Amino acid sequence: MDPKKHEMPSQAPEIRAHNFKEVALGYTAEIAVEEAKRCLNCKNQPCVDACPVNISIPEFITHIKTGDFEAAYEVITRTSSLPAVCGRVCPQETQCESRCTMGIKFEPVGIGRLERFVADWHNENIKEAAHKPERNGHRVAIVGSGPSGLTCAGDLAKKGYDVSVFEALHKAGGVLVYGIPEFRLPKAIVAKEIDGLKDLGVDFQTNVVIGKTLTIDELFEMGYEAVFIGSGAGLPNFMRIPGESLKGVYSANEFLTRSNLMKAYEDDPTTPIMKGGNVAVVGGGNVAMDAARTALRLGADNVYIVYRRSMEELPARAEEVEHAMEEGIQFKILNNPVEIIPFENPDDKKDPRNGGVKAIKCIRMELGEPDEKGRRSPVPVEGSEFEIPVDTVVIAIGTSPNPLIKKTTEGLEVNKKGGIVVDEDGLTSRTAIYAGGDAVTGAATVISAMGAGKTAAAAIDKYLS
Repeated sequence: MDPKKHEMPSQAPEIRAHNFKEVALGYTAEIAVEEAKRCLNCKNQPCVDACPVNISIPEFITHIKTGDFEAAYEVITRTSSLPAVCGRVCPQETQCESRCTMGIKFEPVGIGRLERFVADWHNENIKEAAHKPERNGHRVAIVGSGPSGLTCAGDLAKKGYDVSVFEALHKAGGVLVYGIPEFRLPKAIVAKEIDGLKDLGVDFQTNVVIGKTLTIDELFEMGYEAVFIGSGAGLPNFMRIPGESLKGVYSANEFLTRSNLMKAYEDDPTTPIMKGGNVAVVGGGNVAMDAARTALRLGADNVYIVYRRSMEELPARAEEVEHAMEEGIQFKILNNPVEIIPFENPDDKKDPRNGGVKAIKCIRMELGEPDEKGRRSPVPVEGSEFEIPVDTVVIAIGTSPNPLIKKTTEGLEVNKKGGIVVDEDGLTSRTAIYAGGDAVTGAATVISAMGAGKTAAAAIDKYLS
């Protein structure tokens, strides 16, 4: 038995750094079968317990071993509505694969890579639409079409509920379409998953801003018996340093939305975006990696990740960091921005660069005592300020739940960070109103949001039945 998981075929770094095509190419059937044979089919199945949506992992992998890929797909979709998405963006290394028994002595089984293979095989080979269950007469409204909303909608539709999903943007998919770049998650994959939900009877209504177009109370007046809020965390955080209002400074949300959803990378885009020059991305999470790698593909000369802790504390997935480094992203670790310096040409007031960015000033940091999460707190080194010449700055230091829904929904309790307060079933302080995902926790992973949507769907079903 091979002690190492099979490598994922990928585009070469020097090629992929200049296109938006998917980096990882996926397992072939032969590789998938060989990787599946590494699974020990443990009796206690620790990997299942570590999966937020409790996919029966050894069971679906057993079907891959025998070449019955559609049976494997049926096992996965018993509990997951988005297998092709999860196989690409779920952090398996800290969840199911972290508990894999093979991983005690060797590399864990490539569970995520196998899930992706199965979903892609199904999408390429099975054309029949999903069976639409008989309706049970109950109506449920879902606010937001991100991973938590889509999961809740899918689970309820399978049980016969009439489900309507209300999305603020013009395209369904939430963070899956506006936040994650094409080279990590092709939008055709997301569209295919959404089409599967439509086949189950889920109704999608786009360009509806709950809290503006309609309120949650109005949804009840329209005949919906329960509401699930999965509106995400779309409110960007900023550092509150001088220069953040300059031309050429973006939140990661805006930068990625313009590229991912509005296709700003095309030759004649419908929305403008800064291209070329030097780019600094502030932050060290997955969103920062996405923004940096997007900037590179948009034609940047140099892209810098500016992060105030060390490489060991980077919160981004190891795979994303590795890909970024392979592509030439430069990591300025143990550095914290203190000012964004404007470009000024006093000799030419009409210089178009005036009001833009000239450089980002940073101060060097050193690690002090660990914080409440066990990470060593960064401490500034006095007198160590320096400048990095850049034309664009992207702030990727996290997001918060949008306050619109809480402001327009009377009696909805939120915490001091703006997250909606829920119990273990996802029930809010209002009867028949449930919530989950980033709207509750703040920015987190796709799979954790899916788990919250699944929990809420079960609670809604219990409440209405």
